[in-house]
Amino acid sequence: MDIAYPLSGFLVGALVGFTGMGGGSLMTPILILLFGVAPAAAVGTDLLFAAATKATGTQVHAYRGNVEWRIVGLLAAGSAPAALATVYLIGRAPAHSPVLEHIVTLALGIALLIAGLALLFRRVGDRFAGRLAAGLRPSLKPAVTVFLGLVLGALVSLTSVGAGALGIVVLRHLYPQLPAVRLVGSDIAHAVPLTLLAGGGHWLIGDVQLALLGSLLLGSIPGICLASHCAHRVPEELLRRVLGLVLLAIAARMLMQ
Repeated sequence: MDIAYPLSGFLVGALVGFTGMGGGSLMTPILILLFGVAPAAAVGTDLLFAAATKATGTQVHAYRGNVEWRIVGLLAAGSAPAALATVYLIGRAPAHSPVLEHIVTLALGIALLIAGLALLFRRVGDRFAGRLAAGLRPSLKPAVTVFLGLVLGALVSLTSVGAGALGIVVLRHLYPQLPAVRLVGSDIAHAVPLTLLAGGGHWLIGDVQLALLGSLLLGSIPGICLASHCAHRVPEELLRRVLGLVLLAIAARMLMQ
């Protein structure tokens, strides 16, 4: 077994535990760009990797009281049907279709570009989103949360990016009264059924490499356990800026393919 696989898993797992984002945003591009895995197979493998990794992180965050289960349920109400529909459409494409691989790569690059810009220009986004959220009636927040889940369900199933990289940004403005660590815990908890459902669908259509998945999990599970216990001690803003720069670099590389 190449030590690079569990090491990559450890680094990505730690980042997920610290910030609630970075799983699909980093692991899928790593599998494609560094390890030469086909885009569809990288997405499918990463989805099950994320399900196992974030299930571990959810247990830690839930034990510490950092999960808002009502928000998790609202997100899942939208993401579950969207994930099923997206995986069904992917399964209808011919195996190893160049068109599908191009669509996945392009969508992944765009998603990473948006996520990177959102992290780096957080204050600008905060002002814009703050104005929108201020005009939103509290009674509409559940419906908006379900719609966010629907968008994330389709995006994550296609690219494995979105559950943490984009979802946490929107949740922060929908529920500004909640501490950041509770939003991170809730976002990680929602990602478990979403990635398990989408990853299971990819597995059924043959887009999962189980041996690679096992190697990644050897590193990711201890990584996210360690980071979830220490999440409240780490300067989140610094991590987000570094992650934003990394995502923009990866997005540029994906869009140039």
